[in-house]
Amino acid sequence: MRFAPSQENQAFAQSLDDLLSRAGVVAAARAWAEGEHGPGRKVWAALADLGVTGLAVPEEHGGVGADATDLAVAFQALGYHGVPGPVVESIAVLPALLDDPAQLEALAGGAIGTVALPPRTPFLLDADVADLRFVVGLDGAIAEAAAPSTLAHGSVDPTRRLFDAPPSTGGAPVDRDRGELLGAFAVAAQLLGAGRRLLDDTVEYAKARAQYGKVIGEYQAIKHLLADVATRLELAAPLLSGAAVALSGNDSRGVDLDPVRDVAAARVAAADAAYLAARTALQVHGAIGYTAEYDLGLWITKVRALQSAWGTQAEHRASVLDAVRKAAR
Repeated sequence: MRFAPSQENQAFAQSLDDLLSRAGVVAAARAWAEGEHGPGRKVWAALADLGVTGLAVPEEHGGVGADATDLAVAFQALGYHGVPGPVVESIAVLPALLDDPAQLEALAGGAIGTVALPPRTPFLLDADVADLRFVVGLDGAIAEAAAPSTLAHGSVDPTRRLFDAPPSTGGAPVDRDRGELLGAFAVAAQLLGAGRRLLDDTVEYAKARAQYGKVIGEYQAIKHLLADVATRLELAAPLLSGAAVALSGNDSRGVDLDPVRDVAAARVAAADAAYLAARTALQVHGAIGYTAEYDLGLWITKVRALQSAWGTQAEHRASVLDAVRKAAR
């Protein structure tokens, strides 16, 4: 089984990184948090031009028809740069649930979509700005949701606005389990990217911040903290790659693959690593890391919010344990 990214994956990652590095994502995220979505929509339009919003949309509907490996590359970049909006719901989940050509073409073209799958995902993320809104009931039927009221639930991440999902009535049956798997997988990749951004920014800060006549990055204790984060992030990466292979149904060359187990394992490892990166970033930065004006907080709050998005850590750990117990019987 090949875990290393292909040359195509590397080229795609570089193109996406170049695009987002000059797209003004930080300013767009701050505006999004204030309810001004224009700059964020421009970022989404740029992603659509690169084909990111249509990655999982079939080619016959204007998309790329890519597999989970490409989604992993994209969502790590989206997490690294802190792109605002319901990226998981719109880019990863909805293309797997919808079959209406017009709706799929709209998503590929850059329309913003959101979806709730109660009880695991009970809220519609950014439903006030979404062009397409859906709810999937426990019976697996998907139905369109009306525009939300002005009331929203707050989040520790100010760029996330959560709206109550209305009861699902009627609708066509969809593969709800597949949707939940893709949601958890995309969040894992997003967390891994956010964790790497926190590490990179903290390393740069440690190289520049001097204390008692010496840059703090030269202190052994700081080096150990950052090395621990780097190790945890690197250990989570192959689990994400394994989950991508399992979801894609690629040739595993005799390796036992279980999408539920592998996605859950990747989600747990990525979330734990990103959370450690956030805590370490705060510890190394000190008081400035707590200020709202400092950009570090955009990633710290996002990591905290994503810890319970598309399933909690406890739920995903239980999935791994259940799979291990079944295999041992």
